[in-house]
Amino acid sequence: MSIFIGTWDVTIATPIGVIAAVFDITEENGALQGTARTDDETVDFHDAVADGNRLTWTQNVTTPMRLELKFDVTVEGDNMSGTSNPGGMMPASKVEGTRVTG
Repeated sequence: MSIFIGTWDVTIATPIGVIAAVFDITEENGALQGTARTDDETVDFHDAVADGNRLTWTQNVTTPMRLELKFDVTVEGDNMSGTSNPGGMMPASKVEGTRVTG
């Protein structure tokens, strides 16, 4: 799980524009934990599950609208890529990130 640990500068290409975020991912007692920060809010990761170099979790945001986002990312070295899916009729958004510390 240590391949996920660190601070990540992330962009999420949503239908309403690109959102810049910072993911802080840690491990405590064998479980991955994380937060996602934007200029508007900080939210916790929920139900984070690591499988090889793949990490999935959900997070509840209120900005720009109230959504439960389902993330599915893959880590290769210091690069992260994947999707954030709001569900319903809304399309998945492309997620890309680079580890800045860890």
